[in-house]
Amino acid sequence: MTKSEAINRVKKLRELIDEYRYHYHVLDESIMSEAAADSLKHELSLLETEYPELITPDSPTQRVAGKPLDKFTKVQHQKRMISLADVFSEEEIKDWITRNEKLIPGGKISEFFTDIKMDGLACALKYRDGVFYQAVTRGDGLVGEDVTLNVKTIQNIPLRLTFGKGVPSEIEVRGEIVIFKEDFEKLKDKFANPRNLAAGSIRQLDPKVAASRPLKFIAYDLVTPDSKTWGEAYDTLRTLGFQTSGEDKIFSRDDMGRMFEYIRDLDEYRKSLKFNTDGMVIKINDRAVYDKLGIVGKTPRGAVAFKFPAEESTTKVRDIVISIGRTGAATPVAILDPVSVAGTTVRHASLHNADEIARLDVRIGDTVIIYKAGDIIPQIKEVLTSLRPENAEPFNYEKALKKQYPELTFERPKGEVVYRVKGESSDFILKRAIEYYASKPALNIEGLGEKNVEALINAGLVKTIADLYRLDETEVAKLERFGDVSARNLVTSISGSKRPSLAKFITALGIRHVGAQTAVNLARKYKSLDGLIETSEDKLLEITDIGEVVAESILAWFSDEDNLKLLKELKELGVWPVDESEEKLPLEGESYIVTGTLTSMGREEAEDKLRELGATVTSSVTKNTTALIVGEKPGKSKTEKAAKLGIKTISEKEFLNLIAA
Repeated sequence: MTKSEAINRVKKLRELIDEYRYHYHVLDESIMSEAAADSLKHELSLLETEYPELITPDSPTQRVAGKPLDKFTKVQHQKRMISLADVFSEEEIKDWITRNEKLIPGGKISEFFTDIKMDGLACALKYRDGVFYQAVTRGDGLVGEDVTLNVKTIQNIPLRLTFGKGVPSEIEVRGEIVIFKEDFEKLKDKFANPRNLAAGSIRQLDPKVAASRPLKFIAYDLVTPDSKTWGEAYDTLRTLGFQTSGEDKIFSRDDMGRMFEYIRDLDEYRKSLKFNTDGMVIKINDRAVYDKLGIVGKTPRGAVAFKFPAEESTTKVRDIVISIGRTGAATPVAILDPVSVAGTTVRHASLHNADEIARLDVRIGDTVIIYKAGDIIPQIKEVLTSLRPENAEPFNYEKALKKQYPELTFERPKGEVVYRVKGESSDFILKRAIEYYASKPALNIEGLGEKNVEALINAGLVKTIADLYRLDETEVAKLERFGDVSARNLVTSISGSKRPSLAKFITALGIRHVGAQTAVNLARKYKSLDGLIETSEDKLLEITDIGEVVAESILAWFSDEDNLKLLKELKELGVWPVDESEEKLPLEGESYIVTGTLTSMGREEAEDKLRELGATVTSSVTKNTTALIVGEKPGKSKTEKAAKLGIKTISEKEFLNLIAA
């Protein structure tokens, strides 16, 4: 990005973030999710880091929250209520530690204090001679709102402190006003989310409204009196009678691995917590060191907020490509700048059909909010039109179809939203796909020629490529073209194709414009199918003979929901190409059959162990069988055929030695 482009982007980001912040922090309403807003702010922060001359005092990165509402008395904080800088990875935490250790005497931080990051309304409580007398919201960090009467109704806030003798004359406690998830469930039909309900309750002029809501105050800071460490401050808070999250911990500098492990564990079990959270606060435990490090802009150097992987984020649409599925349906896919969503890197988003593109008005170059739920392919939630480039044109679906598939004709059947290849039935496309999958340039599966493929599909035994690996010999033998022997040979041949080379498997997928040589080039580049699935257009274009058309075709194939479902099914069936970056497995290229009963383990377990070592396990003896593993009461036909073909037989003891070697 050039400096002029950065200036324009920064300007638009600031305007949108300021609009979000005003609605969220001042009006207590949301125009987008907090995760999406965090993503925009992070992008702005990165741009300002790259171009520090663009930083201005009014940038959203340089201020805290919004202005206080006029309906409450304004109160100036004696000590600024600051917000924390966000980090999104373990690497960013390590960078933060390194920067701070360069600034402190001795060059090493001894301990870190961590606590859950609450999702509520920040508030400061003030006590004089042990008696509560004032509550002030964060406001803009310097000036907040006096909400004493409302906060006084919160049942878990002590009105008089239980500190024993020597209670300091002035005490200030800061924390978050929240509503627990269980309590919100009873009110969710009337309100958007727990955070907005908590904030809105405190900002009601009538204290009876706040008193009627199940509000809680969770303390996270003791401003006065001073404490040597954050851990000591929390102990004092609990002694005073305040509720804390119960999730605070202390980690030594020499045990950073345990802290990162805790963060990862917390991301898993946070959904079971009684309150909402989107991250974890990490502070230098020594408060003297923390204070000496000071503040940069509006955030302290001595603390950061680690944000857990968001279910939403923002990114740019680099292209829109169309994939033709096995049914002939044309499915549009957005190619995105890579972004982390829900813990995974996202590069594509489904656009479903032409109507969805028109509804969203998504264009190439747009900044969009994407979301992901479970294992489904990410979706585009909203287009941020205020960040749209001036030259972005509406997407012409029919024009794109003609450009990407000039030799095909498409139609949109009446009453449907999907464009389909005209005159091509789903069975025809499936037949051609399976024939190519089994052809010599691909997996070379003997017995899967045109006539046999047609027979299997017409009989309803095969509806996807994955169904090939579910075929039952008995059912196949019933078909007109088959008998017991030919059915057994076909199933055996198909089973033997489960662990092909990467190049052969890529070829077999039938990706448009990807022939045998291109597949070899892709295999040499990526070494594994997972590597290819996660690639980007830029990386593809580094490969000889791959241009934009081929790259777009590859990206589209691995973005199509039907294709991803097929790959998942194949993997579950044990069909996956050999990872060429791994060392060769000891039994790779060998084929075994287990017959009879094993005393040491069940047959399925034995077969799994063989597969783990790289072997192919089949049910029928052929000339390609490496050995027949014989247990008690073995099958007579298998042992006789093995003897006839000169196939080696091994005992259970020899098998155990084989898998233990």
